[in-house]
Amino acid sequence: MKFRAIAGVVALALSLTACGTSQSATSTAESADTVLKVGASPVPHAEILDFVKRNLAPAAGLKLEIVEFTDYVQPNVQLDEGQLSANFFQHKPYLDDFNASKGTELSFVTPVHLEPLGLYSKKIGSVSALADGATVALPNDATNLGRALKLLADNGVITLKDGAGTTATERDVTGNPRNLQFKPLEAAQLPRSLEDVDAAVINGNYAIEAGLKPASQALVLEKTEGNPYVNGLVVQAGHEKDANIVTLGKLLQDQKVKDFIKEKYEGSVIPAE
Repeated sequence: MKFRAIAGVVALALSLTACGTSQSATSTAESADTVLKVGASPVPHAEILDFVKRNLAPAAGLKLEIVEFTDYVQPNVQLDEGQLSANFFQHKPYLDDFNASKGTELSFVTPVHLEPLGLYSKKIGSVSALADGATVALPNDATNLGRALKLLADNGVITLKDGAGTTATERDVTGNPRNLQFKPLEAAQLPRSLEDVDAAVINGNYAIEAGLKPASQALVLEKTEGNPYVNGLVVQAGHEKDANIVTLGKLLQDQKVKDFIKEKYEGSVIPAE
């Protein structure tokens, strides 16, 4: 009876060990198969992610799925709902405004690059040629509207109320000597609006996507020094230190990515330092 009891205990122990090993192996396999699903604007964000996916991620043991969006709302909505692991399309002032207005808790993790905002036109060749009563299209989201107005103010086109910052609106315009008519539009529509307006302030990613060359074609271009509008990787709050997020953040800041950005975009997109 003793021998049978001991044999039963040993068999049970072996069974539990085997079960634990199997579960551990399954867990490891699931971990190895984890795919990081990242939402991004097509240009340049998805292109940068694709470079990482093809050239750096395999060696780092990271699997990426890139989901492209053509607007600035859904990537945050889907990240907040858990449909994405991260997104890469926005700067921190936009994220802060989105969190405040939507009640989300999304966190800016890794700065990657700057896309200088620019004023473009198919009708005039310089900012000084803006006629009295000219129509200028602007991005309609709160932070990029303020950013666009600041660009115009920095170049002497308008003046803004003292202290007007990233949330500046048309109500903060204190001087408009050319009686410009402002036409706020969804950012993705701005390149198409060039056919209908005298000029448009266009976000860098949409300018590049439309075939514009910010470094050479913008009538005026945002300065990069001290610029708070660096685009970066964003996750749900609490996931900043997830292993795959940390890995992706490091890859996005790799020197090979910076070299890719400099070579491909020729100054229209600038790596974060």
